[in-house]
Amino acid sequence: MIAPRCRSASKRENMQVQELLCFGVARGVGNAALVVRSDHSSAEQRQLFARERGKPACVFIDHAADGGIVLDYFYPHKRSPLCLHATLAAARVLLSDAQSHLQVRTAMHDQPLTLILRNGEVFIQLSPQAAPEVAIPDALPAQLLATPDIQLRSPPVIASVGSPKLLLEVADRATLHALTPDLRRIADWGKRHGVSGCYVWCRRDDGAFEGRNLNHLEPAAEDGATGVAAGALTIHLQTGITLFQGANVGTPCKLRTERHGASILIGGQAEFA
Repeated sequence: MIAPRCRSASKRENMQVQELLCFGVARGVGNAALVVRSDHSSAEQRQLFARERGKPACVFIDHAADGGIVLDYFYPHKRSPLCLHATLAAARVLLSDAQSHLQVRTAMHDQPLTLILRNGEVFIQLSPQAAPEVAIPDALPAQLLATPDIQLRSPPVIASVGSPKLLLEVADRATLHALTPDLRRIADWGKRHGVSGCYVWCRRDDGAFEGRNLNHLEPAAEDGATGVAAGALTIHLQTGITLFQGANVGTPCKLRTERHGASILIGGQAEFA
């Protein structure tokens, strides 16, 4: 007697998975993301897949009943409303010289995004989103960063292009890379207030910026490139920026942003691993 096919297996028999490296400063480096197509499994099964694969992010490309394309994001530990380095990977898969612009939307919040291929680089165009109005006590940054004598260069601010970040400006790169933050406290505070962790940043001598995304309980899971943070910082500074990230975790990345009226472009390199 032949056993009936597992329902979850049948939903994945035609699944296509591609790995890309995003925002890298050179070929062969970048923040990894898996792009998954032709998958019809549940959110729980997708979460299990992301956890088992262990990559920084997975994005599932779905086709809605109206013919539109929907992007569904999963980190190993949770589903996300938006992940821009995974969106960059999806854009690299979906775009071509024959189709250099594509409208998509996100699964959780139905947020519209425009994917753009321009001169070999991929960009995502999106609009600023409402950020939670949260009181930030004077002592909070020092508590979150576990650095009692920390001196911020500017007041803390929360900004969002779809995944809100608490932006904390420190004095310089040495201060930035020396931080050993209280990741549990950051996670608990963020969960209470609807904020997706801290993005600590500084100004570089070359006119660019550098940052670290503090949004995971495990130090080894620190993100190599965080597009939503680049977008939040662009909103805060009200100008396009060049942002470096990930050198301290062995994944040196460069993100570029531009302002176009009320919208923001976030982009960089994306290549197949």
